Amino acid sequence: MVSSLKLHDLIEEIRGAKTQAQEREVIQKECAHIRASFRDGDPLQRHRQLAKLLYVHMLGYPAHFGQMECLKLIASPRFIDKRVGYLGAMLLLDERHDAHLLITNSIKNDLSQGIQPVQGLALCTLGTMGSAEMCRDLATEVEKLLLQPGSYVRKKAILTAVHMVRKVPELSDIFLPPCAKLLREHHHGILLGTITLIMELCERSPAALRHFRKVVPKLVHILRTLVTTGYSTEHSISGVSDPFLQVQILRLLRILGRNHEESSETMNDLLAQVATNTDTSRNAGSAVLFETVLTIMDICSAAGLRVLAVNILGRFLLNSDKNIRYVALTSLLRLVQSDHSAVQRHRPTVVECLQESDASLSRQALELSLALVNNSNVRAMTQELQAFLESCPPDLRSDCASGILLAAERFAPTRRWHIDTILHVLTTAGTYVRDDAVANLTQLIGSAQELHAYSVRRLYQALVEDISQQPLVQVAAWCIGEYGDFLLENCEETEPLQVEEEEVLALLEKVLQSPMSLPATRGYALTALMKLSTRLPGDTNRIRQVVSIYGSCLDVELQQRAVEYNVLFQKYDHMRAAILEKMPLVEHGGSRADEEAKESREDTAPVPTEPQTSKLLDLLDLLHEAPGDTQQPPSLTPSPEGALVRFLDLPCAPPPPGKPQQRGERGLTRWVEMCFLLWNHRLQLMYPPPVCPPIQITLSYRLKGSFDHANPLWPLFSVFLCSDFFPVPQGPATSPTRFILLSPCPLPQFLKPSHLKLLAFLVLSLLNVSCPPLLFLFKLVLPSYLTHSTHYHPDCLVSVLLILHAPD
Repeated sequence: MVSSLKLHDLIEEIRGAKTQAQEREVIQKECAHIRASFRDGDPLQRHRQLAKLLYVHMLGYPAHFGQMECLKLIASPRFIDKRVGYLGAMLLLDERHDAHLLITNSIKNDLSQGIQPVQGLALCTLGTMGSAEMCRDLATEVEKLLLQPGSYVRKKAILTAVHMVRKVPELSDIFLPPCAKLLREHHHGILLGTITLIMELCERSPAALRHFRKVVPKLVHILRTLVTTGYSTEHSISGVSDPFLQVQILRLLRILGRNHEESSETMNDLLAQVATNTDTSRNAGSAVLFETVLTIMDICSAAGLRVLAVNILGRFLLNSDKNIRYVALTSLLRLVQSDHSAVQRHRPTVVECLQESDASLSRQALELSLALVNNSNVRAMTQELQAFLESCPPDLRSDCASGILLAAERFAPTRRWHIDTILHVLTTAGTYVRDDAVANLTQLIGSAQELHAYSVRRLYQALVEDISQQPLVQVAAWCIGEYGDFLLENCEETEPLQVEEEEVLALLEKVLQSPMSLPATRGYALTALMKLSTRLPGDTNRIRQVVSIYGSCLDVELQQRAVEYNVLFQKYDHMRAAILEKMPLVEHGGSRADEEAKESREDTAPVPTEPQTSKLLDLLDLLHEAPGDTQQPPSLTPSPEGALVRFLDLPCAPPPPGKPQQRGERGLTRWVEMCFLLWNHRLQLMYPPPVCPPIQITLSYRLKGSFDHANPLWPLFSVFLCSDFFPVPQGPATSPTRFILLSPCPLPQFLKPSHLKLLAFLVLSLLNVSCPPLLFLFKLVLPSYLTHSTHYHPDCLVSVLLILHAPD
């Protein structure tokens, strides 16, 4: 049998293995010898075998069979056995194994002995892997060791106490009294450990925080002594006296002075002294100075002291060390909200950091630059950010573009400047902007009536130069479709531009045929061509040809649009100009404006008039409610947000808890049942019995409970009323009349396309399907939609085909 190797020989043989298989073979053989030695129970060889097993464990191989040997070595009276046994316990045992509780009694006995090396081993083990149960059992022994005369045991006992407080916070009261005495020590290790212990106590116990605020003068004295005299010269680094202890004291002062004016006033002078006398040419001095800045910002310090802290961070930005510059940018970003004017002084230096080659520095500088934008510097800062956008890395373009758009939206001095800024961003990094950039720009252009000609010319020029930026192409197509007639006129605000009608149509056809165009972009371009048929004075044959080509497109959305547009050209050409008229102006307000408008509507209830369309609203009361449920008919005055909601009697938002939705439920019930009545009555009037037998619709089903857009019955009603499943009478004297309802904006969340079908059919049926009611529906529906998002997007263009069987 081959004899067991010594630890030194085992290390050499493992390192000499040329392959991993050879290494595993050596370790397997040696582990077999170690197991055999453990079974033999030789006490003299146990610590040697365990030492080899610990090395094997450090290489990542299993060594769990040595756990019980650790317990035997810890219980041995020999120091050499205890040393290896405690080391094995720290490496092989943890809280997941119940075996760790078996060493509690051994640790307690070793702590009670007067042998300092043995006490040190026990304290190190307890501070490394002590569980909550062990900490509760041994807290008293550790407290006694905190006041031992030897510094060797006391500093280890302090660190063990820190571990106990982290594991069991309710043990904090035990360690409060010794800490005040330990602060009088001059030993570096004891002071450093004591301050760490006090920090843990203050963070976990409000009572401890109040208790230790009394020792702030003592901490100030210790730190002032370190700064001025430096009584611990052996711990000085690069001319800075004990920087580790200074940093810990500053962190403790930050905790004690937070939200406490008296403690903050005590340490203000000291912080100013540290901030002005610390040398920043070395990393040690920069670390102390950085902690000083953080302390000044967290406590209730004076305004002048806070300005001094920001100036220190500004000097850090000029440091050659990238780590220090990164720390300065991060800290200034935290302070920009509370001390904006002080940080604003370092704006040129921050802008220079945008050109850093390090990506992390550039990102932090970008975030800080965006945070520094305000009303006074928006033009200069936007110009700097736009220059950075042209050369910044691809991973920063999205953040930079979005930040510029948000800053322009908040601080734009004029609408024209706002439009120019967004156009520049879309031209430079259009593919990186947020999804709502197109919606915001179309909303901005639509509301700036005086800039329609300027905007369409700028967008046309940008589209001629580049059609690869899809958001830019979408906005340009929308604007050309709405205001394309301005391209043929002269505009004083832009350079002279001679544009022919054929050039505009050719450009949109180029967008349609481009392989870079997304389906959404093609939808914008096709709709723009359709709108130009009423804007441009020339012949519409070319537009008809393009539209008819896309009637067989593979894209379903584009094909549907083209088919509907062809129907407009062929059968309803007299209605085309009214349907494709320019979008109405919409007042775009924030949430605060919306709330004020809502409150004003609640306070002021307008008296309803009786126009010709009042008969439509009277039908909402076809089904009478019980006495006491009578409601006042809604106002006919359309508003940008509430007209459609009041017309359908739908709730705009969920009511508060406990308030029943009676009004919305009754309105929905009357609406659906009224549609049944209308279909039955209309078919009987329009088609005599010989042609079509009357359809009997029984209103035996009464809606119960909450009937909203999430109700699963909605699709059934929609299919029954507005699809091909409904019986369609045919006769020689009848022909279907089709109307296309174009809704250029997405539906609100409470209204689905199926609901809109019912609504459109209701309006057109009641008002005898003529052009005025169709325009009335446009004026009623579109303002509500425009307040939600953009239009001309394929997902947002809702085309409802209503088939009303009536004589032509």
